[in-house]
Amino acid sequence: MPLIAPSLLAADFLHLESECKMLNESQADWYHLDVMDGRFVPNISYGMSIIKQIRKATHKFFDVHLMILEPEKYAEEFKDAGANSLTIHQEACPHLHRNIQQIKSLGMNAGVAINPATPVSFLQDIIADIDLVLIMSVNPGFGGQTFIPHSIQKIREVKTLISQTQSSAKIEVDGGISLKNAADIIKAGADILVAGNSIFSSENPKETIEKMKEL
Repeated sequence: MPLIAPSLLAADFLHLESECKMLNESQADWYHLDVMDGRFVPNISYGMSIIKQIRKATHKFFDVHLMILEPEKYAEEFKDAGANSLTIHQEACPHLHRNIQQIKSLGMNAGVAINPATPVSFLQDIIADIDLVLIMSVNPGFGGQTFIPHSIQKIREVKTLISQTQSSAKIEVDGGISLKNAADIIKAGADILVAGNSIFSSENPKETIEKMKEL
């Protein structure tokens, strides 16, 4: 049974408290929180202050995805805001191992995300040190994009790498996930599904989450 991590990027921010209440009452396992800086990705979302407010509304696991440059400058602030896990991008970190060690030293789970054009082989030297691999199945920066089919093969490759290295890392997939393709994504090896529009735009978000959990 996969973990379901609804992406708050697709939530109604005018009614954020009620959206959190809905997720609290649902079978969602994690809150997925996308932070964008307008530099690493061509969009700006929200930061520590918003996450701190959302933290007041729920006790569920906070899965924070940093689509930012120089994440080391802000890791401690995200911890203080309530992050349980911090995922940073392989492409944004020239000193990736150092960044991962910093996150772990702060008591958070540490994840590494890879963009659609980044080979899985780039994870070879860090896979044993991380708790999470986030496979971006769309180009990061905007919600509502279409799932990139080649991502299925990348999930399989990460699964093989984890097995070969005896890593305990979980596989998370983010981008274009819906009830139509979620079963194939899980079958390929995904442990955690991030879904935004397909949950928040559905007629019954709680029911959509429940159906994903049952796949």
